[in-house]
Amino acid sequence: MKKITILAALVGAFMTTAQAGTNPKPTTATTEVAAPAKARTYKVDVAKSDAKWHAKKVTGEHMGNLSLKSGQMDVQGNKVVGGTFAFDMNSINCTDIKDAEYNQKLIGHLKSDDFFSVEKNPTATFKITSVKPMAKAAAGKENATVTGDLTIKGITKAVTFPATITVKDGVASAKADVTIDRTQFDIRYGSKSFFDNLGDKAIHDDFVVSIDVTANQAAVTAQK
Repeated sequence: MKKITILAALVGAFMTTAQAGTNPKPTTATTEVAAPAKARTYKVDVAKSDAKWHAKKVTGEHMGNLSLKSGQMDVQGNKVVGGTFAFDMNSINCTDIKDAEYNQKLIGHLKSDDFFSVEKNPTATFKITSVKPMAKAAAGKENATVTGDLTIKGITKAVTFPATITVKDGVASAKADVTIDRTQFDIRYGSKSFFDNLGDKAIHDDFVVSIDVTANQAAVTAQK
């Protein structure tokens, strides 16, 4: 009787071990994925930022300045990934005409409906939609291709241009020469694309805005 009992116990133990071997307790491996770094807001320092315009015509050229009203750059890690900028169109001036009367006549014309309709549209804006790094960019040279929505006279068009962008020690900076086709914003005065027989009164469709923008993370932190 004892032999039968011992044998039964051994069989039971063997069966329990076999079941444990063929049906191991499932284990689940987990892999943690780090969340992408959140973009930080750098406020544009308007006192350390500027914009210069340069336009040409058949008989010459004119140039001047334009002030930023406000802006910000969105920084992720050490890269600018977005941003918005507002320009004060009432601040436009001309730096190449020394005669005060002629200078003011030109500025008045630029602010009129023939050009920027400043009374109706006192602000122009630019919103970054894409920043793509350039491969093998040399230090201090253009290192990114920027695309964004430019709004002038209430009309928004996409523009793309190369830029030099840096982020270091809580300061972001961007420099670029942006070529703008004024006719895309319904600025047709003196354009050979729309008017014939202009002769030497023709004004080129393209003009260039050179921007030099500095934004500071500390300026945002100080306001909190």
